[in-house]
Amino acid sequence: MTLSAFRAALMAAPTLPLTVIWPDGDPIEAHFHVTEVGRVQKDFVDCGGTVRRTVTCLLQTWVGDDLDHRITAGKLLKALDHAAPVLGDEDLPVELEYEACNVVQLKVTDVVAEAERLVVQLGPKHTDCLAKDICLPSSPGASAGGCC
Repeated sequence: MTLSAFRAALMAAPTLPLTVIWPDGDPIEAHFHVTEVGRVQKDFVDCGGTVRRTVTCLLQTWVGDDLDHRITAGKLLKALDHAAPVLGDEDLPVELEYEACNVVQLKVTDVVAEAERLVVQLGPKHTDCLAKDICLPSSPGASAGGCC
């Protein structure tokens, strides 16, 4: 989901509390905080030697001891407004960072308004070979060229 679509969904229901749903359908703790809103740029070289760049809007979450805490769409919009100079004008994909036993980053795939809450759906991120055209064999049993 892009930042502009995410903001539009938040603006449509500013008073609703957010519920974040894992890809498996379970919610994260309702009393989560969004502690950082950032623009994350990753510059890298893929296994085929191509220089690449990805840029995302990353929402870092944290679960505290304040069990009554709830973040509303309007409050998250204010955080996004404060971060606007850092985020820039690009319509970035939105991701959420959450610490369980490991820190994980997931894509925000959808936001749906329900009667009592705004549901933020997360989707998995996947790894992939970005140089398949030069690294993977063209036929079974052929050499892959060795880049991966």
